[in-house]
Amino acid sequence: MTDGIKIHYVGIIMNGVTGRMGTNQHYIRSILAIMEQGGVRVADGEVIMPRPILVGRNEPKLRKLAALNDQVSYTTDLEAALADPGNQIYFDAQTTGRRAHAVKRAIAAGKHVYCEKPTAVSTKAAYELYEVAKNAGVKNGVVQDKLWLPGLVKLKTLIDTGFFGEILSVRGEFGYWVFTGADGIEPQRPSWNYRKEDDGGIIVDMLCHWRYVIDNLFGNVKALSCLGATHVKERIGEDGKPYACTADDTAYATFELENGVVAQFNSSWTVRVRRDDLLTLQVDGTKGSAVAGLRDCVAQHASATPRPTWNPDIDSPIRFFENWTQVPTYKPMDNAFKVQWELFLRHVVLDEPFRWSLLEGAKGVQLAELGLESWEKRAWVPVPELKA
Repeated sequence: MTDGIKIHYVGIIMNGVTGRMGTNQHYIRSILAIMEQGGVRVADGEVIMPRPILVGRNEPKLRKLAALNDQVSYTTDLEAALADPGNQIYFDAQTTGRRAHAVKRAIAAGKHVYCEKPTAVSTKAAYELYEVAKNAGVKNGVVQDKLWLPGLVKLKTLIDTGFFGEILSVRGEFGYWVFTGADGIEPQRPSWNYRKEDDGGIIVDMLCHWRYVIDNLFGNVKALSCLGATHVKERIGEDGKPYACTADDTAYATFELENGVVAQFNSSWTVRVRRDDLLTLQVDGTKGSAVAGLRDCVAQHASATPRPTWNPDIDSPIRFFENWTQVPTYKPMDNAFKVQWELFLRHVVLDEPFRWSLLEGAKGVQLAELGLESWEKRAWVPVPELKA
């Protein structure tokens, strides 16, 4: 109790936050932002306050990050952090190959676990993580950040209010041009993303995202067809030397849902953007359509739909970017990673529901693994249910 305020202090071991995503989204824009706002307010005079300890192998980087707030500590000794009873949560943002082993150690130490995706390098390993956590009775979760992007929140509102009528199809376009380094422009992504031997590849990365987006917004995935490609064969690494790209940089995937909806997602690090955003989702239904980006969403009702006819011999009299209505920002929308962090903290402290468990993480890994299988077989593959 401080100045009449009840504070629930929660020690969080943050492993792997020296990477780009871990530093920016999870540490600075989520945990530090929560601390700077005075914690997560759960009632009048009651808050949850994170107390992070940063863990990793690069001590100078850890020291620099910890210096951003005097309530943050750091260590290179993960075992010592796990042995400290004041640390209740273990968070993992390491590279995928390191994750499962570290999460199991944290569960064995009695910590609640929250981690990035993919949660493991195989469906078997990811599902085993879920089972180990469930049997140990620890709370667990996986990052599914895109569900709280403002554009997708607005899209979900349209779905929930019945705007679309019967949803027919979903078209997702994601990606941008990642520079190779050969032209002197620094690549925006690390080199391991393009090496299969280092667990890289866009299928492994993005189909984990598309699984939870599809499951939470449109319906359960019944089957998929996926074609991958390595369009750029060589890139320049962090050491300035060329390396061979052994992982896919592009994925063309089609998903059949149990409710009959067809979802198509193109994911690419070799595409130049000429659309509204780096990610766009177009949803078409019998009564209306919408296109959602990261932050904005536009909709076109059946009553506002133009009537085009095919005639390539004249300029089109219809301006197809017109007749769309901006979906309003009807409430404040915070950083998507931060929103889910706050929900997980409430889950740990107050036992509030949190459905994005390690089982959901395993489903994402499963879809990515089946995407790779489909590519190899050049065939549609079914998506078996993973039991809770």
